Amino acid sequence: MSRYVKWFEEIGIEDVPEVGGKNASLGEMYRNLTEEGVRVPHGFAVTATAYRAILDHNDAWKRLHDVLDGLDYDDVKALQKAGKACRDIIYGCELPEDLKKEILGGYAKLKEEYGEDVSLAVRSSATAEDSPEASFAGQNDTYLNIRGEEPLLDAYKRCLASNFTDRSLHYKHDNGFDWSKVYLSVVVMKMVRSDKGASGVMFSLDTETGFRDVVFINAAWGLGENVVQGTIDPDSFHVHKPTYEKGYRAVLKRRLGKKEKKMVFTDTLNTDNIAVEYTKNVETTEEERSHFCITDEDVMTLAYYAIKVENHYSKKAGHHKPMDMEWAKDGVDGHLYMVQARPETVQSQKKGTVLEIYHLKERGKVLVTGRAVGTKIGRGRVRYIPDVDHLDEFQPGEVLVADTTTPDWEPVMKTAAAIVTNRGGRTCHAAIVSRELGIPAVVGADNATEVLKTGQEVTVSCAEGETGFVYEGLLDYEIEKTDLSALPKPKTEIMMNLGNPDQAFSLASLPVDGIGLARMEFIINEYIKAHPMALKHPEKVDDETRKELESLARAYESLTEFFVKQLSEGVATIAAAVYPKPCVVRMSDFKTNEYATLLGGKFFEPTEDNPMIGFRGAARYSHPAYEEGFALECAAMKRAREVIGMDNIVLMIPFCRRVEEGRKVVETMAKYGLKKGENGLKIYVMCEIPNNVIQIDAFSEVFDGFSIGSNDLTQLTLGVDRDSEIVAFDYDERDPGVLKMIELAVEGCRRNDRHSGICGQAPSDYPEVAEFLVKLGIDSMSLNPDSVLKTIKDIVALEKKLGRI
Repeated sequence: MSRYVKWFEEIGIEDVPEVGGKNASLGEMYRNLTEEGVRVPHGFAVTATAYRAILDHNDAWKRLHDVLDGLDYDDVKALQKAGKACRDIIYGCELPEDLKKEILGGYAKLKEEYGEDVSLAVRSSATAEDSPEASFAGQNDTYLNIRGEEPLLDAYKRCLASNFTDRSLHYKHDNGFDWSKVYLSVVVMKMVRSDKGASGVMFSLDTETGFRDVVFINAAWGLGENVVQGTIDPDSFHVHKPTYEKGYRAVLKRRLGKKEKKMVFTDTLNTDNIAVEYTKNVETTEEERSHFCITDEDVMTLAYYAIKVENHYSKKAGHHKPMDMEWAKDGVDGHLYMVQARPETVQSQKKGTVLEIYHLKERGKVLVTGRAVGTKIGRGRVRYIPDVDHLDEFQPGEVLVADTTTPDWEPVMKTAAAIVTNRGGRTCHAAIVSRELGIPAVVGADNATEVLKTGQEVTVSCAEGETGFVYEGLLDYEIEKTDLSALPKPKTEIMMNLGNPDQAFSLASLPVDGIGLARMEFIINEYIKAHPMALKHPEKVDDETRKELESLARAYESLTEFFVKQLSEGVATIAAAVYPKPCVVRMSDFKTNEYATLLGGKFFEPTEDNPMIGFRGAARYSHPAYEEGFALECAAMKRAREVIGMDNIVLMIPFCRRVEEGRKVVETMAKYGLKKGENGLKIYVMCEIPNNVIQIDAFSEVFDGFSIGSNDLTQLTLGVDRDSEIVAFDYDERDPGVLKMIELAVEGCRRNDRHSGICGQAPSDYPEVAEFLVKLGIDSMSLNPDSVLKTIKDIVALEKKLGRI
């Protein structure tokens, strides 16, 4: 039996005290999940017993106590001096002979298994590391691509010394860990050659919102350090777990990152540091930046790993245990490996049922945007910190602005009102720490350090979806707190309107019965940006437009694939937020003037004097001028339902003037693979034209349900152009004529056994309209997310008054 070395197959999660979190977790996966198809590189742990033996052998404990006893941890200069002294003590220790022999014996065995030229990853594994109360992210050192006996022993000692980095000492102090009780074990394992492949991190939930139904994957070319440290903008993917487990194999959502650099190995030796010498960052090529660094098949394999790991740890813990994982793709053997798994420490620790929603009450000039971390709002004066030497200038309550942050910055980060960085993705260091501290952060903001000046007053908002905004001035905001456990459920179904996929997961915790209106227009405008007909017929646009179209779709095989994938994934992301509850998706309802502003739109759209009642909605779908564009919309909806697996999607036709037009649209949808009734497909129609109400019995023969669009119904009942300011005083959804139309529509739905809902502004804006609808017995009301909670309370009170509950 080895005294100091334990192989992965000999250890598991219960061995944390002896081998630390990283080793214990690698052993746990190697032992339990290898047979299930989860690949883990082989290796061994050099135990905490070895660490203590070295310090005993060199009589180092007393010298460390002399340096650290009585240290003021908040004095940055004193901490830096003490940290260096401690590291010198450890690095100066000599290794006992029997320990050396065991480590080098382990290396020889790995050479037997993987070949003489196997290279190693040597990684720190602190015994308190990755415990549920602290993530220790990036606290200790890792050395990669180590070859040869001397470099291995040197890397081992450097790992031990990293137990005394400034950041690690401060972290232990903050979290109540006694430094003399945190021992360092070290991982020695086969190096996965991701320098020739790709690597990244993944979580078995969404990191910003805590939404548990997805696996979230970050990926970049080369070694994983750039993604872990957050110095680059990675590709990202979401996979929906419930549909994956039903057998669907498709990416739910993807985002192409810039991937500006990749970390690779270099042959030049850095004589100062024998262990770090092999890595360098190189610029990525245009080809690498413009394409995703892993395939959809790779994403599915990683999702499989993530689900297996989460299920295993959850079963072992006896409760749901979301996981934070690191993976690597070996460019030599082509395989994907798991190289780390630990419990996710932020979202999974949130207890209770109080929902906190931050609302910005005013808007200012947008100074910079980036990736939002968390869902809060913070404000204060800017303090630009160029590097670690200027940290002592930072004042509590300021907004920290930096190019990027590292673990050394944590002491000041926790006193910031908000954090803004030029670089990094949602799993970078600044993001991890901000999330842990509950501080809003905007990362990857590109030019924040140039635009934001020290002393400037700003508001940092992460409450508007995945994009984070930095506004000029100190803006007013409010925090809405709701105890969901005390919120009763009304008889009337309450749904929400949602068009922005970036907000979907953050709104998933709202207690709604589904999504009553998912608009396509936002996705087409913001994600696709191009006219569907221009993507279908690039030969009909000019050269400049064609180049722009090709640039937009550069990561995809064709222009039409770009449209279909972007639209299907955007819509499926919205549907995933409420899955398996219904999500009613309205087919596109741009007016011609709105369509014309899309890239290439001017080549396909007529100019109309009154587009509001012109060539829009159902009239376009089977018309030769747009049918091919509608075919792409249908292909996207078919993919969202049948490939991604969102069979909770109900499709809805807008602005359908005549019954015959409705029949024609339903036939056209069937022609493009969306047959009403097949695979449970329901097709609703917007009830927004007086003719929809007058002929509701005939429309009921064509459609499965109706959603009242109170905005257009008001406009067309009263003959008021809702875009015209001069007659705005005549536009009122509460007019008795409009309310009568709504009443006739609800009664008509009941008479024909069809679903009745409303998705216009009226019930959100006017409580009296909501009350009127409840009295009518409407099936569902779809509201803007910010009015959902208040309306639920109002409706429950009303239903009690009416004796319904």
